[in-house]
Amino acid sequence: MIRVVLVDDQAVVRAGFRVILEEHGDIEVVAEAADGPSAVAAVGRTHPDVVCMDVRMPGGDGLAATRTITAAGPDAPAVLVVTTFDLDEYVFGALEAGASGFVLKDTEPEDLVDAVRRLAAGQGLVDQSVTRRVIAEFARRGPGAEHVPSTPALVDALTARETDVVQLLARGLSNAEIAAELVVETSTVKSHLGRAMAKIGTRDRLQTVVWAYQQGVVPRV
Repeated sequence: MIRVVLVDDQAVVRAGFRVILEEHGDIEVVAEAADGPSAVAAVGRTHPDVVCMDVRMPGGDGLAATRTITAAGPDAPAVLVVTTFDLDEYVFGALEAGASGFVLKDTEPEDLVDAVRRLAAGQGLVDQSVTRRVIAEFARRGPGAEHVPSTPALVDALTARETDVVQLLARGLSNAEIAAELVVETSTVKSHLGRAMAKIGTRDRLQTVVWAYQQGVVPRV
């Protein structure tokens, strides 16, 4: 059973999402919250697998809540940002704060369910129509977001081949494309990526991409 907390300042939105998600036998909505502080409290009480987070809430900051929730370490729930705004600045802030993906509020119901399942399984997700643009924006910004600490020891801990894999991942390549680029098996790419993620402490592919750009592992374009 996938345990979900819904966070949105509009009760009608939360009600709609609850209906969509609980139509499926493998998903249970365990709590709702209308602002960031309430979301943090709800997560502490219920220990969900996924938090569906609205980041634009007049009653409290969804970005701060996302940062607090994801800072709990490997046992923290994955945060799925559900937003009205395609590539809104708040989306980038949420991804930098540790969110594992985002979908738009007008997404199809089955896509919302799929996103929740993917995040629960440890697969970061960005709406496929904008994946490349998200990566391009992080590439344009380059390293050094003010609230992101530099971690040169973690960068240095990566082997040369792990660094190659992370760089190619951050450029938007799939495992198969990375394997072709490096002339190795796809299983080898998965192994290198898994070891790299364990070393740097990222939970999924998306957060690995964000980390790579924040730390300057990928040359700025």
